[in-house]
Amino acid sequence: VGVLGAGQMGLGIALVAANVSKLPVVLLDSSENQLNKGVKFMDSLLKKDISKGRLTEEQADETRARVKTTQSMADFSDVDFVIEAVSENPALKAKLFSDLAQATPKDAILSTNTSSISITKIAAAAKGREEQVIGMHFMNPVPVMKLVEIIPGLATSPQVLKTTKDLAVAMGKTCTVSQDVPGFVANRLLMPYINEAVIAYETGIASKEDIDTTMKLGTNMPMGPLTLADFIGLDTCLAIMKVLHEQLGDTKYRPSVLLTKMVDAGWLGKKSGRGFYTY
Repeated sequence: VGVLGAGQMGLGIALVAANVSKLPVVLLDSSENQLNKGVKFMDSLLKKDISKGRLTEEQADETRARVKTTQSMADFSDVDFVIEAVSENPALKAKLFSDLAQATPKDAILSTNTSSISITKIAAAAKGREEQVIGMHFMNPVPVMKLVEIIPGLATSPQVLKTTKDLAVAMGKTCTVSQDVPGFVANRLLMPYINEAVIAYETGIASKEDIDTTMKLGTNMPMGPLTLADFIGLDTCLAIMKVLHEQLGDTKYRPSVLLTKMVDAGWLGKKSGRGFYTY
């Protein structure tokens, strides 16, 4: 398996592929610093599993040995399956899929972990390989979350869909299949819910703590919507709301003014130390 992007998502996907499905993984990122950070983070996750008795030292060493890192796409020349997990940037993804179509074996499946960008549009960039492009949307954090949303594009072949489902199951995940529409299922429902919570806070309906407590204790959500937004990243929430708003054209998907302002201020949530709450 080739994993493209060594950020939080890519690293999690690489770890699960190596640790759960016991597959050799090539982890590619253009930044050496990001690769080093990723390997360190993987090490800390494996150590945590050892301390909790989920893994032995020997099993952790075997998992580490299955993951090779690289900065060159030439090292994808013999992968069977690619999972792309770079940031939600349509132009970047188009460029990468155009390159992947050239760099990978002719029968390799090219999947994207996009959470909202059209699979059909991404596939169009992989000239001549459109049938082999599919969406494979993992949830964050990948080692913990049980779901993978699978999204065939307009051209995706039934065999590619079947193989992708088989890989997700081998990685210990439960699969759902969604049509290739903006936001798929998870974000089509989740992001407007988060956005509405931001509007409720912005218009003074309740304090942020009371909004979160109401949804946690009143509807049994594991965390409130504003805390969840901080964990996802407010920039990610805004980017997905913009995709929903632009592509569906319905005003109910208009991003909250406050959400836009917070992203402009660099208050992105947990990763930047400040969002709706301070970390």
